[in-house]
Amino acid sequence: MKKVYVFLAEGFEEIEAFAPVDIMRRAELDVVTVSIYEDLTVIGAHGIPVMADTIFGLCDYDDAALLFLPGGMPGAANLLNCEPLCELLEKKHREGTPLAAICAAPAVLGELGLLDGRRATCYPGFEEHLKGADVDSNALIVKDDETLFTGCGPAAAPALGFALVELLCGKEKAGEVRSGMMFGRIKY
Repeated sequence: MKKVYVFLAEGFEEIEAFAPVDIMRRAELDVVTVSIYEDLTVIGAHGIPVMADTIFGLCDYDDAALLFLPGGMPGAANLLNCEPLCELLEKKHREGTPLAAICAAPAVLGELGLLDGRRATCYPGFEEHLKGADVDSNALIVKDDETLFTGCGPAAAPALGFALVELLCGKEKAGEVRSGMMFGRIKY
């Protein structure tokens, strides 16, 4: 079974990681949270300690259906500073494996040159790092074909999660999960 790998670095934005993880797991996807460190415990941007499922060096990623980067600062900067992760992102991009990033994390893809000629969005102020991208600053999420998904920030986390479920499981399954979570029924 193909897996979704979600990479956690100190200072990651908790909602941007775990709203999509929750939504994808509700769709019965095999989602693996990965600490980029030698320790399973990773502290989020708001001081929440999280225990990842595994550490980076214990996986070979041959079974990856999707690689996902949560944002947050300094989380995104820490992801970019992880050389083995950057090498993996470049390799999987060449192979056509879908990549997803949210908030500040699309900057990681941009700095690696993986957004050249692609549409993307990010958290305001990180646009200059989306090198070569056609940046849509007003979009909640941007899907550029079936291999690149970006979100603008915390508010985009559920929408990105549903888009990734639709990619990997189809529109019907995404609709089932959305309905079961009561999305679309909220009134203010």
